[in-house]
Amino acid sequence: MSVFSSERTIIPPAVVVDGMRLDSKQCMDGRDLLNRLPNQCTPLVFFDPQYRQVLDKQSYGNEGVRQQGRALLSQMTEDVIKEFLVEIERVLTPSGHLMLWVDKYILCSCLNSLINKSTLRIVDMITWNKKRMGMGYRTRRCSEHIVVLQRPPIRAKGIWQLHNIPDVWDEKIGSRTHTHEKPIELQKRLIQATTCVGDLVVDPAAGSYSVLLAALSVDRHFVGCDTAGDNDGVN
Repeated sequence: MSVFSSERTIIPPAVVVDGMRLDSKQCMDGRDLLNRLPNQCTPLVFFDPQYRQVLDKQSYGNEGVRQQGRALLSQMTEDVIKEFLVEIERVLTPSGHLMLWVDKYILCSCLNSLINKSTLRIVDMITWNKKRMGMGYRTRRCSEHIVVLQRPPIRAKGIWQLHNIPDVWDEKIGSRTHTHEKPIELQKRLIQATTCVGDLVVDPAAGSYSVLLAALSVDRHFVGCDTAGDNDGVN
């Protein structure tokens, strides 16, 4: 099928797998969660790694002190991230999407090495303007990026269902509850663009669980986890 095909792969109903709970917070290693999921069970995965490379780079000068919050999180080496990507590719349906969060350093320095052995292909990118100034040795960082990857067959028509999402998205987060908190409204729109009501959305490094909140708000199911935090369900 071509990128213009209007057909959509039928998605199986969302099910609880190996004792995991839908629509809840769970404390576990994201690789264990992915390993428990069946093949081709979701059209959409969000993945926001704590990149070891970023923390190493920011350990110089005063940025090391200012990054103490990030340093407390579990950091992922390139090999660990590749392990996640192998499992993410497996659980994605044909033409399913991975929304991979990266910052400028990862985008410019090592993105290709992370995905060079994967069949996932980059099909788009969205820049999130956080509307606040961050750090930087030269220019100051005001944005992060979602690299949109798709499992073959690469298709748009009939798969990407919204066509009014700008590739630069302005959204300011108010009171922050997590170091890596992400924009709920953007994630909500991406969920609506790539899934249908009742579909399963997966996030194996959930952090603040913004993807959980976004998924529930548009009547999708969620399964995800983080290595820190509680196991409270969300009603």
